[in-house]
Amino acid sequence: MTTQSAPFRLPAGGRLIDRTARRDFRFDGRQMSGLAGDTLASALLANGQLMMGRSFKYHRPRGPVASGAEEPNALLGLGQGGRFEPNQRATTTPLVAGMVTTSQNAWPSLDRDIGAVNNWLWRFFPAGFYYKTFMYPRAAWKHVFEPVIRRAAGLGRAPELPDPDRYEQAYDFADVVVVGGGIAGLAAAAEAAAGGGKVVVLEQTGHWGGRTPVDHADGQGRVDAALAQLRAMPNVTLRRNTMAVGLYDHGYLLAREHLADHDPNAGLPRQRLWRIRAGRVVTATGALERPLSFAGNDVPGVMLASAVRDYLVDYGVAAGRRVAVVTNNDDAYRTALAALDAGLEVPIVIDARPVADGPLAQAVRARGVRIATGSAVAKVLGSKAVNGLKLCDHAGQGDPLGVVDCDVIAMSGGWSPVVHLWSHCGGKLIWDEARAMFAPDPNRPPTGADGQGNVTVAGAASGDLAVSGLTGAVGESPILPVWVMPRNATRAARFKMWLDYQNDVKVSDVELAGREGYASVEHAKRYTTLGMATDQGKISNINGLAILSDALGQPIQATGTTTFRPPYTPLTLGTIAAEARGDVFQPLRKTPLHGWHERHGAHWEPVGLWRRPYCYPRGTETPHAAVAREILAVRGGVGTLDASTLGKILVKGPDAGRFLDMIYTGMMSSLPVGKCRYGLVCSENGFLVDDGVAARLSEDSWLVHTTTGGADRIHAHMEDWLQCEWWDWRVYTANLTEQYAQIAVVGPKARTVLERLGGMDVSAGALPFMGWAEGRLAGIPVRIYRISFSGELSFEIAAPAGRGLELWEAIHKTGAEFGITPYGTEAMHIMRAEKGFIMIGDETDGTVIPQDLGLSWAISKKKPDYIGKRAQERSFMASPDRWTLVGLESLDGRVLPDGAYAVADGVNPNGQRNTQGRVTSTYFSPTLNRPIAMGLVHRGPDRMGEELEFPVPGGASHRARIVDPVFFDKEGTKANV
Repeated sequence: MTTQSAPFRLPAGGRLIDRTARRDFRFDGRQMSGLAGDTLASALLANGQLMMGRSFKYHRPRGPVASGAEEPNALLGLGQGGRFEPNQRATTTPLVAGMVTTSQNAWPSLDRDIGAVNNWLWRFFPAGFYYKTFMYPRAAWKHVFEPVIRRAAGLGRAPELPDPDRYEQAYDFADVVVVGGGIAGLAAAAEAAAGGGKVVVLEQTGHWGGRTPVDHADGQGRVDAALAQLRAMPNVTLRRNTMAVGLYDHGYLLAREHLADHDPNAGLPRQRLWRIRAGRVVTATGALERPLSFAGNDVPGVMLASAVRDYLVDYGVAAGRRVAVVTNNDDAYRTALAALDAGLEVPIVIDARPVADGPLAQAVRARGVRIATGSAVAKVLGSKAVNGLKLCDHAGQGDPLGVVDCDVIAMSGGWSPVVHLWSHCGGKLIWDEARAMFAPDPNRPPTGADGQGNVTVAGAASGDLAVSGLTGAVGESPILPVWVMPRNATRAARFKMWLDYQNDVKVSDVELAGREGYASVEHAKRYTTLGMATDQGKISNINGLAILSDALGQPIQATGTTTFRPPYTPLTLGTIAAEARGDVFQPLRKTPLHGWHERHGAHWEPVGLWRRPYCYPRGTETPHAAVAREILAVRGGVGTLDASTLGKILVKGPDAGRFLDMIYTGMMSSLPVGKCRYGLVCSENGFLVDDGVAARLSEDSWLVHTTTGGADRIHAHMEDWLQCEWWDWRVYTANLTEQYAQIAVVGPKARTVLERLGGMDVSAGALPFMGWAEGRLAGIPVRIYRISFSGELSFEIAAPAGRGLELWEAIHKTGAEFGITPYGTEAMHIMRAEKGFIMIGDETDGTVIPQDLGLSWAISKKKPDYIGKRAQERSFMASPDRWTLVGLESLDGRVLPDGAYAVADGVNPNGQRNTQGRVTSTYFSPTLNRPIAMGLVHRGPDRMGEELEFPVPGGASHRARIVDPVFFDKEGTKANV
């Protein structure tokens, strides 16, 4: 039909660009040039590149439809090597010299994409086709359909190399945070700052004012005046290029700031993640224009009316030469006027309303433009670009009234307030029938967990789209809600009306979901994938909700909206991680004695995020020989263990004893000051999750020890119960793990070594077993606990972390005459197994309760409750048929395999032999000069002396006898001396 023209750069205009600063870049291997201030989208349009990608399902040609963060189509692969990123939104990515960009979802080329065959097979791919098609036969699904679907899934190519850029995180606090740097946000900031508090203003783009400078003749002057006022206030901070991505309870806001995005030569971190605490948050996030649903509304060149004028005014770029405007409201007439002012042709304004007589419409009519009221677009002509449209009556069946010669269609279906942040923290919405929008309900604001309404809304985000007092906007005629154009469009036309441009969701798909019973908007969303693309349905959701409501025969407010979840726009994982990458992703934790261990040849073992000495080989000594030497040295003399990694949690307050009685299975509130008590921690399901020794420091203070890997987890467990269940209990907890070095001095000569150090009475009378005392050893302040995990006389000495090495070296210097020997974790494990002591993570696996391990003695019979008690009373938990702890004595002199299962008679339904137990800990004991093991066995303690078989794949089975789990010093005389 018409002579199809390409987008181009206007000879003048463009308020955001610098025409003297050229910026070269590449797109799909072609060299192009733009200007400083361009976005990738405006630069591509200026080079005549209208088609920028292909849609996900049908691979239809797609060009930009918007100009901001709501853009669903213009997603590019950006960068090379380690800096390659998929799905970069061309409309919000500033152009940087040297950029290399590629189109996505197209092969072998954007123009000739083999995947476009899907567009011809559209009848086979309706909404939910994958649920119906690929279920049977199962063999075909697994071997034919699934591989094809997996290869087709996803949008863009995942990066393959490490990201070389830097990211950082920062923290801020403010009395008021204003999100949005439009004219309404700037006015809200000035009002808040006048009160004297600290005010922070966040603007997602690199320029201030929002739509005001584009849409109003005096808009830039008003913005400049507002900025001058704010910049003169010392209590105001203005941040551009900062997107607020999530708002949470208690005024907690996450925001991403672009510092040197896609510019590796800037010498700055690429992005910064702000964690902001605000006393009050004002969301002045504006509104987004909605598209209209007519046949072919996804053809490149069909754009939002606001986007067409953005490209004209901001970047001096025309999407074409003949702009047809189609609308149901007055705002789109601004695009007609902007196009005329730029020297473009506007052959027609198609207005679905029966009358268009507002000031803007009159201004367009006065410029000689034809205004076709009560009309609609029957069909867009063209496939890879617009080359005309068919006009029809909006109220009728869509019979063509003629053909309009155009190469751009600027559409406007009205505006939707950006309510995401308002909704993130619980704000509710209300349907405004007159203005056809969901707007924040002032009667149901976000309250947050603190019950305080600390979020307000301003400007267009509140639903006040005119805000004439701020912008000088002219009065506008009422909108006519239009969800399908024309109103009585045929079924065939509805198959070509697009809602979600990225995921290829059509009007017909949503109507099908309604017919098939998806009455819940959340179910319909997942069935059709409406709003599940990278744009999160910013411009598609309201239209989709309206069409679903019509299909269900109910008003839109009855259907409701889907859930708005952070982040508002996609957030780079590198920004979330910041410096927590590589070696510092999980920082290696080192005790104050780490350097000493390194210098003395420690063989390391990872324990959680810590590194602990496994053993200390000497010369050519093997680790096995080193462990045996260390154990014998401890049993026969004295040894030292670095126990600094054990968790140390302070629990303090008037209700601390009451609290610990609930956390532990035993009574902690009755523990006398100066004494220690072993305790078990269970989950609410009754399973054992940690153990350790608690020491009562004073009437209202306890210091509880946890396993090395349990400090953070148990502290979080405590805080979870305090904050969510027992929030009114007067208890304070603090994780003091890294504040203390803790040294175990163990063995028959341990007391002698400490007495030689001098400063404290460590005799059995002054410091009995399971007691503690404070004082000084070798002039160093310490707290000594008489506790033992080895079965030997043992003292665990806590000293300030900064003096831990000094104490360790003093102990070794004094103990040299007794052959004092450092020992590692493996010697510790073997010695505890010799004594039948359990180890969390070895004897426990998430399904074990204390009673399984013979630890009923550590469960109080006096107190009515503790976390997990009721779960342990369930029939299968209290059953005598559970696997319980026993010792295992090897019958052939071989060490039992760790984790090996003991088999029983018969086979299970899968044809495998039944099992009746498993090995939990297994070692060769240098003390006893034979293998020892512990395990969980069906009715284990009742079966002493029975023999079990432990098959080994490809080898001879092991046999072991069930024995007492305590292999050494059952009476405990060696520790209690």
